[in-house]
Amino acid sequence: MREEQYYSEIEHLIKKNEIQKQVRRLEENYTLVTTYWTIGKILVEAQGGESRAKYGNELIKKWSSKLTELYGKGYDYTNLSRFRKFYLCFPILGPLAQISWTNIIKILPMGDKNKRNYYINLCIKNNLSKRELIKEIKSNSYERLVNKPDKIDIIVPEKYSITTDMKNPIIIEVNKEIKTERDLELSILANLDLFFKQLGSGFAYIAHQYKIVENNHIYYIDILLFNIKLNCYTVLELKLRSLRKEDRSQIEFYMNLVDKHLKEAHHNKTIGIIITKESDKFIINFVESEDIIPLSYKLKTS
Repeated sequence: MREEQYYSEIEHLIKKNEIQKQVRRLEENYTLVTTYWTIGKILVEAQGGESRAKYGNELIKKWSSKLTELYGKGYDYTNLSRFRKFYLCFPILGPLAQISWTNIIKILPMGDKNKRNYYINLCIKNNLSKRELIKEIKSNSYERLVNKPDKIDIIVPEKYSITTDMKNPIIIEVNKEIKTERDLELSILANLDLFFKQLGSGFAYIAHQYKIVENNHIYYIDILLFNIKLNCYTVLELKLRSLRKEDRSQIEFYMNLVDKHLKEAHHNKTIGIIITKESDKFIINFVESEDIIPLSYKLKTS
Protein backbone atom coordinates (compact mmCIF):
# COMPACT_ATOMS: atom_id res chain seq x y z
CA MET A 1 0.00 0.00 0.00
CA ARG A 2 1.38 3.39 -0.98
CA GLU A 3 1.90 6.24 1.50
CA GLU A 4 -1.07 8.24 0.18
CA GLN A 5 -3.31 5.17 0.53
CA TYR A 6 -2.34 4.81 4.18
CA TYR A 7 -2.99 8.51 4.69
CA SER A 8 -6.36 8.26 2.94
CA GLU A 9 -7.38 5.37 5.20
CA ILE A 10 -6.40 7.35 8.32
CA GLU A 11 -8.26 10.42 7.06
CA HIS A 12 -11.44 8.40 6.48
CA LEU A 13 -11.25 6.99 10.01
CA ILE A 14 -10.74 10.44 11.51
CA LYS A 15 -13.57 11.94 9.44
CA LYS A 16 -15.88 9.11 10.51
CA ASN A 17 -14.94 9.68 14.17
CA GLU A 18 -15.45 13.45 13.93
CA ILE A 19 -18.91 13.04 12.38
CA GLN A 20 -19.90 10.52 15.02
CA LYS A 21 -18.75 12.98 17.70
CA GLN A 22 -20.93 15.64 16.08
CA VAL A 23 -23.95 13.31 16.08
CA ARG A 24 -23.31 12.50 19.76
CA ARG A 25 -23.16 16.22 20.56
CA LEU A 26 -26.51 16.70 18.82
CA GLU A 27 -27.96 13.84 20.87
CA GLU A 28 -26.63 15.32 24.11
CA ASN A 29 -27.93 18.80 23.28
CA TYR A 30 -31.38 17.42 22.46
CA THR A 31 -31.53 15.67 25.84
CA LEU A 32 -30.23 18.78 27.64
CA VAL A 33 -32.68 21.23 26.05
CA THR A 34 -35.63 18.85 26.43
CA THR A 35 -34.78 18.29 30.11
CA TYR A 36 -34.48 22.02 30.88
CA TRP A 37 -37.76 22.79 29.09
CA THR A 38 -39.53 20.00 30.99
CA ILE A 39 -38.12 21.24 34.32
CA GLY A 40 -39.47 24.69 33.46
CA LYS A 41 -42.88 23.22 32.68
CA ILE A 42 -43.00 21.36 36.00
CA LEU A 43 -41.94 24.50 37.89
CA VAL A 44 -44.74 26.51 36.29
CA GLU A 45 -47.28 23.82 37.12
CA ALA A 46 -45.98 23.51 40.70
CA GLN A 47 -46.35 27.28 41.15
CA GLY A 48 -49.99 27.16 40.12
CA GLY A 49 -49.87 27.83 36.39
CA GLU A 50 -48.50 30.50 34.09
CA SER A 51 -50.32 33.47 35.63
CA ARG A 52 -48.87 32.82 39.09
CA ALA A 53 -45.52 31.39 38.00
CA LYS A 54 -44.27 34.83 37.01
CA TYR A 55 -44.37 35.95 40.63
CA GLY A 56 -43.85 32.85 42.79
CA ASN A 57 -40.12 32.54 43.44
CA GLU A 58 -40.08 30.96 46.90
CA LEU A 59 -40.47 27.45 45.54
CA ILE A 60 -37.53 27.96 43.19
CA LYS A 61 -35.39 29.28 46.03
CA LYS A 62 -36.17 26.21 48.15
CA TRP A 63 -35.70 23.65 45.40
CA SER A 64 -32.59 25.29 43.93
CA SER A 65 -30.90 25.08 47.33
CA LYS A 66 -31.55 21.33 47.51
CA LEU A 67 -30.65 20.64 43.88
CA THR A 68 -27.46 22.70 44.01
CA GLU A 69 -26.29 20.76 47.03
CA LEU A 70 -27.00 17.47 45.23
CA TYR A 71 -26.01 18.26 41.61
CA GLY A 72 -24.00 21.49 41.59
CA LYS A 73 -24.36 25.06 40.30
CA GLY A 74 -26.12 23.97 37.11
CA TYR A 75 -29.36 23.88 39.10
CA ASP A 76 -29.01 27.04 41.18
CA TYR A 77 -31.66 29.73 41.48
CA THR A 78 -30.54 31.55 38.34
CA ASN A 79 -30.73 28.46 36.18
CA LEU A 80 -34.03 27.18 37.55
CA SER A 81 -35.49 30.63 36.89
CA ARG A 82 -34.06 30.43 33.38
CA PHE A 83 -35.68 27.01 32.82
CA ARG A 84 -39.02 28.44 33.94
CA LYS A 85 -38.67 31.39 31.60
CA PHE A 86 -37.72 29.03 28.77
CA TYR A 87 -41.04 27.23 29.14
CA LEU A 88 -43.02 30.45 29.57
CA CYS A 89 -41.50 31.96 26.41
CA PHE A 90 -41.83 28.74 24.41
CA PRO A 91 -44.72 26.61 25.75
CA ILE A 92 -44.32 24.33 22.70
CA LEU A 93 -40.79 22.94 22.47
CA GLY A 94 -40.98 21.65 18.88
CA PRO A 95 -37.91 22.47 16.78
CA LEU A 96 -36.22 24.36 19.65
CA ALA A 97 -34.88 21.01 20.83
CA GLN A 98 -32.36 21.12 17.97
CA ILE A 99 -30.97 24.55 18.97
CA SER A 100 -27.97 24.68 21.31
CA TRP A 101 -28.72 25.67 24.89
CA THR A 102 -26.03 28.37 24.71
CA ASN A 103 -27.95 30.01 21.86
CA ILE A 104 -31.26 29.75 23.71
CA ILE A 105 -29.67 31.53 26.68
CA LYS A 106 -28.71 34.44 24.40
CA ILE A 107 -32.26 34.73 23.03
CA LEU A 108 -34.27 34.30 26.26
CA PRO A 109 -33.67 37.84 27.67
CA MET A 110 -35.31 39.44 24.62
CA GLY A 111 -38.64 40.92 25.67
CA ASP A 112 -40.08 41.17 22.16
CA LYS A 113 -41.66 37.85 21.14
CA ASN A 114 -41.24 38.54 17.43
CA LYS A 115 -37.58 39.32 17.99
CA ARG A 116 -37.07 36.08 19.93
CA ASN A 117 -38.79 34.05 17.25
CA TYR A 118 -36.79 35.78 14.51
CA TYR A 119 -33.48 34.70 16.05
CA ILE A 120 -34.80 31.22 16.84
CA ASN A 121 -35.70 30.87 13.14
CA LEU A 122 -32.23 32.04 12.14
CA CYS A 123 -30.72 29.33 14.34
CA ILE A 124 -33.02 26.66 12.91
CA LYS A 125 -32.51 27.61 9.27
CA ASN A 126 -28.79 28.36 9.37
CA ASN A 127 -27.59 26.16 12.25
CA LEU A 128 -25.89 29.18 13.83
CA SER A 129 -23.04 28.74 16.26
CA LYS A 130 -22.96 30.85 19.43
CA ARG A 131 -20.46 33.22 17.81
CA GLU A 132 -22.56 33.56 14.65
CA LEU A 133 -25.71 34.25 16.67
CA ILE A 134 -23.97 36.93 18.76
CA LYS A 135 -22.75 38.54 15.54
CA GLU A 136 -26.33 38.63 14.18
CA ILE A 137 -27.64 40.15 17.41
CA LYS A 138 -24.87 42.77 17.63
CA SER A 139 -25.50 43.77 14.02
CA ASN A 140 -29.19 44.42 14.90
CA SER A 141 -30.26 41.92 12.28
CA TYR A 142 -33.89 41.97 13.45
CA GLU A 143 -34.11 45.76 13.75
CA ARG A 144 -32.71 46.18 10.24
CA LEU A 145 -35.44 44.11 8.58
CA VAL A 146 -36.85 46.19 5.72
CA ASN A 147 -40.31 44.58 5.78
CA LYS A 148 -40.77 43.58 9.38
CA PRO A 149 -43.88 41.35 9.67
CA ASP A 150 -46.49 42.04 12.31
CA LYS A 151 -46.15 38.49 13.61
CA ILE A 152 -43.25 36.09 13.41
CA ASP A 153 -43.95 32.44 14.20
CA ILE A 154 -41.32 29.79 14.79
CA ILE A 155 -40.81 27.77 11.65
CA VAL A 156 -41.46 24.04 11.80
CA PRO A 157 -39.12 22.20 9.41
CA GLU A 158 -40.70 19.50 7.28
CA LYS A 159 -39.75 16.12 8.64
CA TYR A 160 -39.09 14.19 5.47
CA SER A 161 -38.57 16.75 2.72
CA ILE A 162 -35.63 16.67 0.35
CA THR A 163 -33.40 19.72 0.73
CA THR A 164 -34.32 22.52 -1.65
CA ASP A 165 -30.73 23.54 -2.43
CA MET A 166 -29.95 20.22 -4.13
CA LYS A 167 -28.24 20.52 -7.50
CA ASN A 168 -29.66 18.83 -10.61
CA PRO A 169 -27.80 17.42 -12.44
CA ILE A 170 -25.32 16.45 -9.72
CA ILE A 171 -21.72 16.11 -10.89
CA ILE A 172 -19.29 13.61 -9.37
CA GLU A 173 -15.61 14.21 -10.06
CA VAL A 174 -13.69 10.99 -10.81
CA ASN A 175 -10.14 10.40 -11.95
CA LYS A 176 -10.63 6.98 -13.53
CA GLU A 177 -13.24 4.99 -15.38
CA ILE A 178 -16.02 3.61 -13.20
CA LYS A 179 -16.19 -0.12 -13.88
CA THR A 180 -17.57 -1.44 -10.59
CA GLU A 181 -19.79 -0.26 -7.75
CA ARG A 182 -16.66 -0.21 -5.59
CA ASP A 183 -15.06 2.25 -8.03
CA LEU A 184 -18.10 4.53 -7.71
CA GLU A 185 -18.06 4.23 -3.92
CA LEU A 186 -14.38 5.17 -3.71
CA SER A 187 -14.88 8.09 -6.10
CA ILE A 188 -17.68 9.47 -3.94
CA LEU A 189 -15.65 8.98 -0.75
CA ALA A 190 -12.65 10.71 -2.30
CA ASN A 191 -14.76 13.77 -3.12
CA LEU A 192 -17.21 13.92 -0.21
CA ASP A 193 -17.15 17.70 0.16
CA LEU A 194 -18.13 18.21 -3.48
CA PHE A 195 -20.69 15.40 -3.30
CA PHE A 196 -22.37 16.91 -0.24
CA LYS A 197 -22.41 20.40 -1.74
CA GLN A 198 -24.16 19.02 -4.80
CA LEU A 199 -26.50 16.77 -2.84
CA GLY A 200 -27.86 19.45 -0.52
CA SER A 201 -27.55 20.84 2.98
CA GLY A 202 -27.00 18.94 6.18
CA PHE A 203 -25.54 15.65 4.97
CA ALA A 204 -22.68 14.19 7.01
CA TYR A 205 -20.63 11.02 6.48
CA ILE A 206 -20.95 8.20 9.02
CA ALA A 207 -19.33 5.16 7.39
CA HIS A 208 -19.01 3.08 4.23
CA GLN A 209 -19.68 -0.66 4.08
CA TYR A 210 -21.49 -0.18 7.38
CA LYS A 211 -22.17 -3.57 9.03
CA ILE A 212 -25.49 -4.42 10.66
CA VAL A 213 -26.22 -7.86 12.12
CA GLU A 214 -29.82 -9.10 12.09
CA ASN A 215 -30.90 -12.64 12.97
CA ASN A 216 -27.33 -13.95 12.62
CA HIS A 217 -27.04 -12.45 9.12
CA ILE A 218 -24.56 -9.69 8.26
CA TYR A 219 -25.65 -6.87 5.97
CA TYR A 220 -23.44 -4.12 4.55
CA ILE A 221 -24.76 -0.64 3.67
CA ASP A 222 -22.69 0.91 0.87
CA ILE A 223 -22.55 4.38 2.47
CA LEU A 224 -24.33 5.56 5.62
CA LEU A 225 -24.99 9.29 6.04
CA PHE A 226 -26.77 11.45 8.58
CA ASN A 227 -28.66 14.62 7.66
CA ILE A 228 -28.49 17.12 10.50
CA LYS A 229 -31.21 19.39 9.10
CA LEU A 230 -33.62 16.55 8.33
CA ASN A 231 -32.59 14.86 11.61
CA CYS A 232 -32.41 11.40 10.07
CA TYR A 233 -30.03 8.72 8.88
CA THR A 234 -29.66 8.26 5.12
CA VAL A 235 -28.86 4.92 3.48
CA LEU A 236 -26.96 5.25 0.19
CA GLU A 237 -26.87 2.25 -2.17
CA LEU A 238 -24.94 2.10 -5.46
CA LYS A 239 -25.91 0.28 -8.68
CA LEU A 240 -24.14 0.37 -12.06
CA ARG A 241 -27.36 -0.34 -13.96
CA SER A 242 -30.94 0.84 -14.32
CA LEU A 243 -33.26 0.94 -11.33
CA ARG A 244 -35.05 -2.35 -10.69
CA LYS A 245 -38.11 -3.12 -8.61
CA GLU A 246 -36.07 -5.19 -6.15
CA ASP A 247 -33.78 -2.20 -5.45
CA ARG A 248 -36.65 -0.45 -3.71
CA SER A 249 -37.28 -3.50 -1.52
CA GLN A 250 -33.58 -3.84 -0.70
CA ILE A 251 -33.06 -0.24 0.40
CA GLU A 252 -36.32 -0.20 2.38
CA PHE A 253 -35.03 -3.30 4.19
CA TYR A 254 -31.79 -1.44 5.01
CA MET A 255 -33.75 1.65 6.07
CA ASN A 256 -35.78 -0.51 8.46
CA LEU A 257 -32.58 -2.04 9.86
CA VAL A 258 -31.18 1.43 10.56
CA ASP A 259 -34.46 2.50 12.18
CA LYS A 260 -34.34 -0.60 14.35
CA HIS A 261 -30.68 -0.59 15.38
CA LEU A 262 -29.48 3.05 15.13
CA LYS A 263 -32.40 5.47 15.09
CA GLU A 264 -33.18 7.25 18.36
CA ALA A 265 -36.74 8.13 19.39
CA HIS A 266 -36.34 11.80 18.45
CA HIS A 267 -34.87 11.05 15.00
CA ASN A 268 -37.07 11.20 11.93
CA LYS A 269 -37.42 8.01 9.92
CA THR A 270 -34.47 6.99 7.79
CA ILE A 271 -34.51 7.99 4.12
CA GLY A 272 -32.72 6.21 1.28
CA ILE A 273 -30.76 7.12 -1.82
CA ILE A 274 -30.27 4.67 -4.69
CA ILE A 275 -27.70 5.70 -7.29
CA THR A 276 -28.24 3.91 -10.62
CA LYS A 277 -26.72 4.26 -14.08
CA GLU A 278 -28.48 5.10 -17.35
CA SER A 279 -26.12 5.16 -20.33
CA ASP A 280 -23.46 7.78 -19.46
CA LYS A 281 -25.53 9.35 -16.68
CA PHE A 282 -26.04 8.45 -13.08
CA ILE A 283 -29.53 8.81 -11.58
CA ILE A 284 -30.15 9.56 -7.94
CA ASN A 285 -33.38 8.13 -6.53
CA PHE A 286 -34.57 9.38 -3.14
CA VAL A 287 -36.71 6.96 -1.16
CA GLU A 288 -38.88 8.50 1.55
CA SER A 289 -42.18 7.24 2.87
CA GLU A 290 -44.08 5.79 -0.12
CA ASP A 291 -42.31 7.82 -2.78
CA ILE A 292 -39.26 7.52 -5.01
CA ILE A 293 -38.09 10.88 -6.33
CA PRO A 294 -35.75 10.54 -9.35
CA LEU A 295 -33.14 13.23 -10.00
CA SER A 296 -30.49 12.86 -12.66
CA TYR A 297 -26.85 13.82 -12.48
CA LYS A 298 -23.87 13.38 -14.76
CA LEU A 299 -20.51 11.80 -14.32
CA LYS A 300 -17.61 14.12 -15.06
CA THR A 301 -14.19 12.63 -15.71
CA SER A 302 -11.24 14.80 -14.74
